[in-house]
Amino acid sequence: MFDRRLVTHFDWVLLMAVLGIAAIGIVNLFSATASWSFSDVPIYQKQIYWLVMGLSIALLVSAFDYRHLEYMGFFFYGANLLLLVLVLILGKTTMGATRWLDLGLFNLQPSEVMKIVIIITLARYFGGKKHVTTFGLGELVFPFLLLALPVGLIIKQPDLGTSMMVIFIGASMTLFAGIRRKTFGVLAVLGAGGAAGSWFVLHNYQRERILTFLNPERDPLGSGYHIIQSKIAVGSGGLFGKGFMEGTQSQLSFLPERHTDFAFSVFAEEWGFAGSLVLLLLYLFLIIWGIYIARRAGDRFGMYLAIGVVAMLFWHIVVNLGMVIGLLPVVGVPLPLFSYGGTSMVTTMIGVGLLLNISMRRFMF
Repeated sequence: MFDRRLVTHFDWVLLMAVLGIAAIGIVNLFSATASWSFSDVPIYQKQIYWLVMGLSIALLVSAFDYRHLEYMGFFFYGANLLLLVLVLILGKTTMGATRWLDLGLFNLQPSEVMKIVIIITLARYFGGKKHVTTFGLGELVFPFLLLALPVGLIIKQPDLGTSMMVIFIGASMTLFAGIRRKTFGVLAVLGAGGAAGSWFVLHNYQRERILTFLNPERDPLGSGYHIIQSKIAVGSGGLFGKGFMEGTQSQLSFLPERHTDFAFSVFAEEWGFAGSLVLLLLYLFLIIWGIYIARRAGDRFGMYLAIGVVAMLFWHIVVNLGMVIGLLPVVGVPLPLFSYGGTSMVTTMIGVGLLLNISMRRFMF
């Protein structure tokens, strides 16, 4: 029987915050692509379609009891791991990367799905350890393997950005679960050693991104062009910006990828520090509200599930903004709800649907 309390407890605050950010993003895409000539549907209209689809998926995800996912987590994990293997065997290659499976009606990117799947799987593991307050090395071997297998397959595609996101999500959930001090020290040393050693397994273009991050001026017309133009766009916005559709870096096509990875650069140039601050405050509110939902969750599984979604949103925001202002290497991580992209929008909205689900059912325990 349908419980009317689900409707009365619907989290309109979360939904309005999400739609507010997405609406600003669509307006920004309209400006970023205003000088383009389209033979079919304009980019900003496609983003509206993806938003409507994502919103429908979010509402669908919020409609069933999230606690059923606790028993399906490892099944989802195994299925998605199989899809990642199939990508390497049968995947569609685009621009030197094999990341998609052609399913006829659409292309599926299993690495994006893994972000949600790893959240569910780790929430199942940590949520089930009711009597463990802090975790030692022995207890972290299993979650480490859960992370290592998909990360290894994603790196093989290669997709450094998504593999980083999966690692950051897993690490955030593990830290939230609690790690013993000695274990934390050992992991810190191993992590530093692994990060240094990873240089030797990176592809040449990935090494080039890191070198460009350290010194963009070493190749200003090549690998350093993106970040140099992005920093010019952000800096030239000043306090109040140049005005809507008045940004020279975007309107004169100096700024590459201005509808995807560098969408925020367009916004910062047109709306300046003041507009950027408003957008960042909206993102901050979204993160804080997600943590609030986690605190109010009715069970441990829901709490870890909410923390995982918050970690996914947080790290996407941090890495993308770090990229566009030159604080982090360019690794192709979109800004949630803001950058153009159907896969990113759907993945984000699935996470939003999980947060809505947890918030709505906090009274059912």
